[in-house]
Amino acid sequence: MTHYTAPVFAVAPMLDWTDRNCRLFHRQLSGRALLYTEMVTTAAIRFGDRERLLGFSSEEHPVALQLGGSDPAELVFAAKVGEDWGYDEINLNVGCPSDRVQSGRFGACLMLEPALVADCVAAMRSAVGVPVTVKCRIGVDDQDPEEALDRLADAVIGAGVSALWVHARKAWLKGLSPKENRDIPPLDYDRVRRLKARYPEVFIGINGGINDLDAAVDLLKTLDGVMLGRAAYQEPALLGSVDRLVYGAASDDADSFAVVERMRPHIAAHLAAGGRLSAFTRHMLGLFHKVPGARAWRRILTEGGVKEGAGLEVIDAALDALARRKAA
Repeated sequence: MTHYTAPVFAVAPMLDWTDRNCRLFHRQLSGRALLYTEMVTTAAIRFGDRERLLGFSSEEHPVALQLGGSDPAELVFAAKVGEDWGYDEINLNVGCPSDRVQSGRFGACLMLEPALVADCVAAMRSAVGVPVTVKCRIGVDDQDPEEALDRLADAVIGAGVSALWVHARKAWLKGLSPKENRDIPPLDYDRVRRLKARYPEVFIGINGGINDLDAAVDLLKTLDGVMLGRAAYQEPALLGSVDRLVYGAASDDADSFAVVERMRPHIAAHLAAGGRLSAFTRHMLGLFHKVPGARAWRRILTEGGVKEGAGLEVIDAALDALARRKAA
């Protein structure tokens, strides 16, 4: 993806969830959805194991790298590394409210420093050829969302940001946990729509509380992109309809059983390299959500996937349980 063309359906960056195995699985369900890495800090990219942090399969494209940081020079270094590794987009996290992120002066606390965010965006824009985007909140703590979001948007749009993804909630830096910050502050989709009306030529996408594709398609009537997080992870089968409903593809929706078959060679290669089955199966637990036998599928994968030496036979047993329930 070299530029943003609406509509875009994206799966949100989620720490501990959207790793390379998860993204490869999601790609079997949708050929068009934009996938995001977990947030990776600039320090991790400079000093850490880059293959572990940044390695991904060519099948995952389009895939974006989300960075955590606030030093323009360090972000330039990380963005250039990300571009060299083949990522289609570099995204700056201005939305995560965790204490660890705040102590590093990145994430949602950057809503308080729009000029610094603009400097970061401008520096990365000048250093890489792929789109540079920002994911933010509508404000933090006692900020007025009207003023806070406009100030941030004005700054980064002036710096040449390619897209702005807005989690349509405030973040409370003190008093709420990251989990509570995903649920307790009220959603305000209209605030994001007002931003889009103010900047009709700029790509504005929305995130937060979008639980199904009907809601996503409805939001795309007034906004350029929708980003689903937990709903896409916990009920991944909904991704199987994205290409048709969002992108107008003439293809059939992805069949969950066929997706399992397409995953087999990837899982087998992972096991052959010494990996554990659970590295994949933990992301596949919700694949048959609401299907008869889904509980048995989850139980067998959960219990069997973590055992030493577990292999594809665990997936076969889980599929058998589904088939038995279907035949009953």
